[in-house]
Amino acid sequence: MTKSMLKSLLATAALAVGLTAASGYTAIAANVLITPLGGQDGEFCKLDRALIFEDPDGTRILYDAGRTVAGPDDPRLGKIDALLVSHMHGDHAGNRHTKAVNAGTCAKPDFSVVATPNTNTVNIALAKNAKIITGSEMPRFFAAKLKALGGNPKNSQLVRFGANRKIGGVSVTTVPAVHSNGIAPSYIGGTLGESLKAAGLTAYAGPPTGYVLTFTNGLVVYLSGDTGITAAQDTVVRGFYHAELAVMNIGDTYTNGPKEAAYVVNELVRPVSVIASHANEVGTKDGKVIAGTRTDTFIKASNMPVYVPLSGITMSFDGAGKCVAGC
Repeated sequence: MTKSMLKSLLATAALAVGLTAASGYTAIAANVLITPLGGQDGEFCKLDRALIFEDPDGTRILYDAGRTVAGPDDPRLGKIDALLVSHMHGDHAGNRHTKAVNAGTCAKPDFSVVATPNTNTVNIALAKNAKIITGSEMPRFFAAKLKALGGNPKNSQLVRFGANRKIGGVSVTTVPAVHSNGIAPSYIGGTLGESLKAAGLTAYAGPPTGYVLTFTNGLVVYLSGDTGITAAQDTVVRGFYHAELAVMNIGDTYTNGPKEAAYVVNELVRPVSVIASHANEVGTKDGKVIAGTRTDTFIKASNMPVYVPLSGITMSFDGAGKCVAGC
């Protein structure tokens, strides 16, 4: 992909976002817009996690801000109504972050801005007056951080397995994930933080989560978080919620590998479409998938269309889970 082609794609994505705001443009307004906020424009890079979901009603939700969002002043953020955090690891909650969009390289991103003890998530929520929606024991942690910084602790809200919470017209629930979820000592600080660090321990944050989002156009999206294969992906995500789009982790070692992830989408969740996530690699060059990567392996092993989240390029999904633009 040439630079001129990339600029054209980014311009098209920006136009789609602008048209969404126009009340008369019903074709785009009927769809959910998903914009990756990765490390390098037009690429899928090593620690890319963050996605913005925009409902047809204008509600905007940031999922796993992590390290590639350049803090609250990242110009790509715009209005944010809520943030979701799958678990407390630094690459998801944001123990540090890039100093600017496109800082560093795809393989070696510049995450030089330290966000502890607050987290990138808390700093963004505070600046945007946005809610933080999490499960397990995470809401208390985020509430305490907001309160200490002069924010509203009630903006940290709980949604546990089987429950629902509305953000605008978007229904949010959590579903099980199989992973770890400790709060690092650097988030805690003080004597307790030092003691935990010396003992090689983390604080308890409850089980990690995935999410299921139901949008006003009927689209149901499964956000896997960091997970392995679980029975709930069949019985809950598919059997009860009938997810049509899955954002699936594929990074191996720490989570599902690409073949395991393909089994999840092919046999358990069975969505109409998939967005690859958490590949822990340089997945693309000039916007094209690199042969032999985990991203490539996952795409080839999956039975449905798999879309690569190229940073800054907005994808548009209809209520049935089909990508209709930007893919």
